[in-house]
Amino acid sequence: MCKQVSDATGILNILDDVSFTVPVGQSLAITGASGSGKSTLLGLLAGLDQPSTGDVHLLGESLSNMTEDGRAAFRARHVGFVFQSFQLLPNLNALENVMLPLELAGHTEQEPAKKMLTRVGLSARLEHYPSTLSGGEQQRVSIARAFVQHPVLIFADEPTGSLDEATGSTIIDLMFEMAAQQNTTLVLVTHDTSLAARCDRQIVLQGGRLTEP
Repeated sequence: MCKQVSDATGILNILDDVSFTVPVGQSLAITGASGSGKSTLLGLLAGLDQPSTGDVHLLGESLSNMTEDGRAAFRARHVGFVFQSFQLLPNLNALENVMLPLELAGHTEQEPAKKMLTRVGLSARLEHYPSTLSGGEQQRVSIARAFVQHPVLIFADEPTGSLDEATGSTIIDLMFEMAAQQNTTLVLVTHDTSLAARCDRQIVLQGGRLTEP
């Protein structure tokens, strides 16, 4: 898989000949210096962007063979996301934020979202808005939202990047516990070496190319 972009100087290879597989239920850490292509790779894996050459297969399905709407529907059914900046909607409370993936799938029952927020330790914060929650609490809401539909795959982009060390460690423990319980595959972009070391496998991007540590 390759990804090229054009600028005033010509064609730039952001990713070049990147190829790997992740077995279901395992965890993969993608590491590398800033500008090495990690975010671009994550966008390609999630079907948010398309490779210039090559393809991405998730659950045996070719993302390149899907329409944009088809990829969005596929993500809604099978994929969850955890972001460094939490990406919670500020005008929705914790419960309403976790309900979003369920509502997109046509479900209106709140009990699964309530159970998931209880699972992440926020049973008393259901009606709290993001502005009233700490960073760690906001990331717990984000994790609850990512796992509420029991996705096959979670993409996490620097999930501890906005948290202090102690809070980040607690959040990662929670993510790995929930992934193990649901047999969810984890693909994480991180600069955190301790987090990367917890994954079943690590890959390093250097200048758009993949290496193993």
